[in-house]
Amino acid sequence: MKLHAFNLFSFYIKQLKTIKLSFLVGFLLLLTSCNNDKKETADFKSDFTNIATRTFIGPEYWANPMQDWQVANNRIECLVSNENRNVHLLTRQLSDKVGDFEMKVRLGFFNAEVSNLNKNWAGFSIGSKGQFNDYRDNAVFGKGINIGVCTNGSIFIGEPSPNHLDNAVINALKNGIDLKVLVRFDENKYNIDFSVIDIQTGKTLSNISKTDISPEDLTGDLVLVSNFENKNGEEINNTKSVWFQDWEIKGSKISKHDDHTFGPIMFSQYTLSRDVLKITAQMAPDDNEGKSVEFQIEENNTWETISKSTIDAKARTARFKLENWDDSKAYNYRLAYTLNEANNKTKTYYWEGIIQKNPKDKTNLVVAGFTGNNDLGFPNNDIVDQVKYQNPDVLFFSGDQIYEPVGGYGIQREPLDIATLDYLRKWYMYGWAYRDLLKNTPAVVITDDHDVYMGNIWGENGRASLKNGTRTEIQDSGGYRMSPEWVNMVERTQTSHLPDPYDATPVERGIGVYYTQMNYGNVSFAIIEDRKFKSAPKALLPEAEIVNGWPQNKAYNIKRADVPSAKLLGDRQLKFLNDWSSDWSYGAEMKVLLSQTIFANVATLPEEAMTDAVVPTLRILNAGEYPKNDMPVTDMDSNGWPQTGRDNGVKAIRKGFAFHLAGDQHLGSTIQYGVDDFNDSGYAFCVPSISNYWPRRWYPMVEGKNRKAGFPKYTGQFEDGFT
Repeated sequence: MKLHAFNLFSFYIKQLKTIKLSFLVGFLLLLTSCNNDKKETADFKSDFTNIATRTFIGPEYWANPMQDWQVANNRIECLVSNENRNVHLLTRQLSDKVGDFEMKVRLGFFNAEVSNLNKNWAGFSIGSKGQFNDYRDNAVFGKGINIGVCTNGSIFIGEPSPNHLDNAVINALKNGIDLKVLVRFDENKYNIDFSVIDIQTGKTLSNISKTDISPEDLTGDLVLVSNFENKNGEEINNTKSVWFQDWEIKGSKISKHDDHTFGPIMFSQYTLSRDVLKITAQMAPDDNEGKSVEFQIEENNTWETISKSTIDAKARTARFKLENWDDSKAYNYRLAYTLNEANNKTKTYYWEGIIQKNPKDKTNLVVAGFTGNNDLGFPNNDIVDQVKYQNPDVLFFSGDQIYEPVGGYGIQREPLDIATLDYLRKWYMYGWAYRDLLKNTPAVVITDDHDVYMGNIWGENGRASLKNGTRTEIQDSGGYRMSPEWVNMVERTQTSHLPDPYDATPVERGIGVYYTQMNYGNVSFAIIEDRKFKSAPKALLPEAEIVNGWPQNKAYNIKRADVPSAKLLGDRQLKFLNDWSSDWSYGAEMKVLLSQTIFANVATLPEEAMTDAVVPTLRILNAGEYPKNDMPVTDMDSNGWPQTGRDNGVKAIRKGFAFHLAGDQHLGSTIQYGVDDFNDSGYAFCVPSISNYWPRRWYPMVEGKNRKAGFPKYTGQFEDGFT
């Protein structure tokens, strides 16, 4: 690919007609947000009486990880015996004001196995905090003071120690015990008193105290914890560990935050195109099949239900499609759902937002672009606040809305029901961070490799990858590692609110497609799937000795390795793009292609590097500094390969003078494509990652040709590694 690189972030697009399109870039700044709102103190008591067995504990709670907990038998139960399983209370916290509090809970052990290292215990964590002073960060990453009882009967404040067996406590564990914590303020410090009480006699079986606790250590979340030693590394021990019941909290140090609930309507996403509104409600896994969600709009100060949708049993989504939508004005909307609660009661929950007026009268359409949403800055308040300030017309999430390790606890790929919950927990974190944007702004969301639990993916029209082997061997074989049912579940959560597909025929094994077009604000958007149809290079280029998409044979000339039969976008998507490029209906005055990544490999590495595995070892260069021997790379995970396939894609979109917006490559870059000659095609912008823990760079040894005076050395005309 011939490309013209521009000074990053300084490129301004001027249209052939009247529309200007400006882009906001998702990026990561680790800033501290502060919430100094003073909330009223309030007591709390849990109640799970007569709630049918379900995964979703309730809107007031966040479980880590979600799939390891359930409501059952009038209590909450931990379904595994592994380290640091916990449940955070979202609506009550230890405030930063001086005060006292007490807390108790009834605890029972399913698993009474004694650990030689005294690591099997259950109880509380108090003052649990993350690093951003946000309740969501606390709930996912918080750490506090552990207080608990071990299966050998010993109790502790802080960390377990190899105490002697306490037979009185051990005997009581069979029927359940009460744990009670008293915290008192005394002369600028706090004292903690912890007791274990026999529920049959009311007798205190064991007691321990700790003094001189710093006030800074007693702010944050209140948490229930089950902690059992991992005997086999990361292997899940599916032995139930403990149950909790009747969690009670009170005292002057407790602050109330009823606005911190999450669920059962987790968030929503919508698009509006060609007089059709599509909206998806993402629901919690409350495991009540056959229930529905209502879509309501406000008219004359009255809420009217205009559609109902049954919740999908796997994706936990309720999807709405409303045709003949009047897009000439904005509408307040809300989603309504009735949840079964304790004592056979029900409560209706609402999620409100705005369906915006179609901005056909605007001469500037603002698109906020995001890619690579790891959890390093979760919940990304800095990004959300800045995007709100810019008030974009469209949100574009180009892929990797989640990564496999998001939120901790690894990956569970099977069985299907657990793998689904494992994914949903990570997906909920995405929604928890961005839901205040999503509820009021149309959003184009498309999946990429990490969304479907793969580091790289060559989709091969939906076929199955190797079942066994290393992660790299499985990926290089091409196709999808996870089952079609699971992949379809993921795509329903992320893309079911997009306009209907151009051609909805599934690919192999029944995996669906979602490539489509959207008309909004006099801009015609094409939305495609870069990876689903793409050929895997390893089998096609055996002499290149490809590992993880990188040729390892130094003698092999990858620039001559074009395989004309290899697919990038697939014949179906190319037909769509050719049709779209010539379709100027619905008032379209400009065309924009939205995809996972751009059609070029804009990256360099030291000449001797055979893969990007060297990236973590590279020194961060100072401003204006350049490495001595960087060369354009040949990463076949990029859309620089296959060459014929990428050229066909560029030729299709240049017919419509389309601008290309994408992500994935981690490096923010602005280029102009050239197929037969430099600058003979359109422009592309790659959004930099939100959480760029794998930084790439573009530092060619030789400066670009025909670069503008005063521009950096890395700008001008270049050929990428595949040209």
